[in-house]
Amino acid sequence: MAGSGDSSRAILFALGANFAIACAKGVAAFFTGSSAMLAETVHSLADCGNQLLLLLGMKQARRPASPDYPLGYGKAIYFWSFLVALMLFSVGGMFSVYEGWHKLHAPEPLKQWWWAVGVLVFGIVAESVSMRACLVEVDKARGDRNLWTWFRESRQAELVVIFGEDLAALFGLVFALIAVVLSVVTGNPIWDAIGTIAIGVLLIVVAVFVAIEVKALLIGQSVDAAVQAELRAWLESQPQVRKVISLITLQLGNDVMVSVQAEMLERPSSRELIEDINAIEAAMKAKYPAVRWSFFEPEFGDARGHDDQDYAARQPG
Repeated sequence: MAGSGDSSRAILFALGANFAIACAKGVAAFFTGSSAMLAETVHSLADCGNQLLLLLGMKQARRPASPDYPLGYGKAIYFWSFLVALMLFSVGGMFSVYEGWHKLHAPEPLKQWWWAVGVLVFGIVAESVSMRACLVEVDKARGDRNLWTWFRESRQAELVVIFGEDLAALFGLVFALIAVVLSVVTGNPIWDAIGTIAIGVLLIVVAVFVAIEVKALLIGQSVDAAVQAELRAWLESQPQVRKVISLITLQLGNDVMVSVQAEMLERPSSRELIEDINAIEAAMKAKYPAVRWSFFEPEFGDARGHDDQDYAARQPG
């Protein structure tokens, strides 16, 4: 309906980057004994699982409507996106805070720290590539809105999740690199523990913000305000419509349901009225391809003769 990014492309980029980074981090954590590296390894593995869940959710959302689910399965992607937010909070964030707290009370010196630095630099480069691919798709969807406004208003749950994951992963890698470098320079392993806790707090904060946005879609959110206003204006510009009384929209994954109550220009017969409504719905679905379901309730004015003259005057040509 509005511009939308290719979520599948962003997810696949993130999946490839996170799998490569997780393998590298695991090796570095084994050789260095760094808790920050261990936290980052778990974080990357959790991200891989999260991206697979998002792909599963997108596949389920494309299933056709059925008698039990007459409006389709589009909202399935919201469930899986919310589950990913919970995993980011628990597996990523809480584990990192626990590991950092443990190391804070029982610090251990880093071994072969150059492994950690090399892997973290590689991870930052790989995650930057993934983040760039995500931002390309986000830019297609956000239009002239800034990133924060897009994040709060976006109806693409899976793209919101990938953006949050990539952002948390990139900053988490930077935190881990700073923690390792400070531990080596100062000779104090406490910095490694502090970095681990910082990574956990970052993941928890991102997970909470993502969960809040996805929760709104799970409950049942309209299309974004700008598109709703545009759709109302378009309906009121139709020659058969005098005034839109009520317009309700519901975002269902990539599809949209529209319910319209409008004051129509009265026609000589019910058949002509039905033809008017059918013409409006066909034109609306052609202009807004995301509209999959539309329900139209006509109302009428009091003066039939005036309405017919108004209708004739508003016809093109």
